[in-house]
Amino acid sequence: MPRFSIIVPSHGVAGRLSQALDSVLGQSFGDLQLIPVCDAPDAPAAEVAAGYAGRDSRVTVVHSPPSDGLSGARNAGMRAATGTYLLFLDGDDLLLPGALAAADARLSEVAGVDVLYCEHERAPWWEGEPAVPAGLLPEKAPRGAFAPAELPGLTGVPLPAWSAVYRRAFLTERELVFPDGHFTDLGWGGLVTVAAGRIAVLRRAVVRHRPRRQGSRLRRPGPHQHTLLDQAERVLTRAAGAGLPAERTGPLFDQVFAVVLRTASRPELLPSGHRAFFRRAARLYRLHRPAGHRVPDGRLGVQHRLLAAGAYGAFRALRGARRAAGGAARRLPRPRTARTRLRYARDLRRPIDPDLAVYCAYWGRGYACNPAAIHAKARELAPHLRSVFLVEAGQEHTLPDGVEYAVLGSRRSWEVLARAAYLINNANFAEGVVKRPGSVHLQTQHGTPLKTMGVDQSVYPVVAARSGSFTRLLGRVDRWDFNLSSNRHSTQMWERAFPGSYEQLEYGYPRNDVYYTATARDVARIRRELGVPEGRTAVLYAPTHRDHHTGFEPGLDLEAFCRAAGEDVVVLLRAHYFYDRGGSHGSDRIIDVTAHRSAEDVCLAADALVTDYSSIMFDYANLDRPIVVYADDWEVYRETRGVYFDLMAEPPGLVARTPGELAAVFRDGSYAGPRARELRAAFRQRFCEFDDGRAAERVVRRVLLGEPPQALPPVLPLAERVPAPAAATLVRS
Repeated sequence: MPRFSIIVPSHGVAGRLSQALDSVLGQSFGDLQLIPVCDAPDAPAAEVAAGYAGRDSRVTVVHSPPSDGLSGARNAGMRAATGTYLLFLDGDDLLLPGALAAADARLSEVAGVDVLYCEHERAPWWEGEPAVPAGLLPEKAPRGAFAPAELPGLTGVPLPAWSAVYRRAFLTERELVFPDGHFTDLGWGGLVTVAAGRIAVLRRAVVRHRPRRQGSRLRRPGPHQHTLLDQAERVLTRAAGAGLPAERTGPLFDQVFAVVLRTASRPELLPSGHRAFFRRAARLYRLHRPAGHRVPDGRLGVQHRLLAAGAYGAFRALRGARRAAGGAARRLPRPRTARTRLRYARDLRRPIDPDLAVYCAYWGRGYACNPAAIHAKARELAPHLRSVFLVEAGQEHTLPDGVEYAVLGSRRSWEVLARAAYLINNANFAEGVVKRPGSVHLQTQHGTPLKTMGVDQSVYPVVAARSGSFTRLLGRVDRWDFNLSSNRHSTQMWERAFPGSYEQLEYGYPRNDVYYTATARDVARIRRELGVPEGRTAVLYAPTHRDHHTGFEPGLDLEAFCRAAGEDVVVLLRAHYFYDRGGSHGSDRIIDVTAHRSAEDVCLAADALVTDYSSIMFDYANLDRPIVVYADDWEVYRETRGVYFDLMAEPPGLVARTPGELAAVFRDGSYAGPRARELRAAFRQRFCEFDDGRAAERVVRRVLLGEPPQALPPVLPLAERVPAPAAATLVRS
């Protein structure tokens, strides 16, 4: 029997679940059972959990349908638990280092307690320092175990379920389970405290709670707010049936109604039925108010008195007066000095143009990537829309004939941004762009994440120092309505990196459609345009940006590589777009394609790819052509930037660590051999999941034409896709 069973519900948190599970399995105290609770065997989190179960016998995966909610998931975990003590951990929170060792030591000191209440930290993972909430555990708790009557203020009501350790036999004997419905922590905490005989306190944070940026589901408007009163009634009725003395029922009553009054004082949480909520709360208040109860001081005491009297009108008036005072300060005019901002503010008051779509790629670098592919498909499928592409001054020449554009920062660009019904970008629009009600923002992204992105960069000092405010970044994320994904790995990582309330569209990347629609004639034309000599093997070398470098460093002597790899090898050099200065620095055997606007064209022209950690490998894999990873500084890169998986363990092809190894795999042909094909097949299965040549069509139909998901073209299975043909023979004799 393990000492601890840790139950981890995972609904809606697949992207961060691995961090929660790692925080448990990485504990110095290892006598444990870890129970991830997943929606179903085919749910995204189940795949993550199954991987852990396959590697560690302490992991027991159980399933609970989403319809059973959080309470059902925790109860399912309890049924599977075999540990002496139980802990609960939300799937996007962390068990702090040393937590189990500290809990074990404290439980040994206070042997036999039913509940050990603990402290916890709150820490937004994108910005800010961890802090322990004050006042949750009374300051004067006895040093050892004690009866609840000795510390009546410790009711468990304001504490989350994961801020305590529970003796499993106690829960079983008292038949305690999480009550159905919302606000289950309130019901659970109250019922457990009423039933407990001996409790103790651990003054150490055990869990790091990472609040969701969207806020708790329990603080959102809706009819589920009424279930708070169900939980309150359940706890107060159980306390009355247990015959608790007045010194215990008083603090319990106050803490339950502190939660009730927080909801009652926010009628916007109950857009319909606020009066009914207040009246039922008033009846519960009068029914369960302890004899001799003394109302609190101050404004809270006024609320108590009005609730006891059922004075709904006066209660609403009290809140209205307070809001009016705060609103006066918010209505003070803000100075605007920039003329374009004034015009933008004026345009924001004009009606949205339902047929206007605005596109931008790479902060205005030109007509490229997913926005360009969507724009082109929209001209075909939604010709009634007026499409405007935003570009930097000097990049107008990158636009195909007939594409309407506006220069970023110009008066016209602000006008179309203010009035567009659809805004489509692969990065982010400027800080000052306002998300208007009724407008639709589509974030297309521009790669599959190997390196950490968004708020996950906050723990890597080199990249965090260059990223600016993560809070401001997340303010831009709040504008997104849709976010595009090309595989389930990306879906989970976007959820982690850019937490928000947007809808994930697992449709593939529109820019990759061409890898399945291009013909042999297209490939030959592109090679001629790039200057690739006929009959040569074109190797695309595309290294990524390194945050710890100050400029472009190729990392490889390309002339020496060409000489060592073979006479027929030429290199297409494509530096990261950060280093595109519009020039060319090629030679007879090195063709600089950094300034070429279409990464897709460059990939189609290449017979093989050499890269380090660039996301281009995920896109190129769609072509099913050889990929070699040149990883001369993997350990440094992993430590300075952070990565989402170990590329060395799951590469898309052979891995070379030195220039000699890299040249050798081309010289002997193994770069395209059986082992390389085997690795590439596994990589494609995982990361080319939704790219099938029809991604742009799915996006246009769903986002711009409003078609339902079930009406969209289904994703073609990988085995049935036919990539564009390569120009050269891949395996040399």
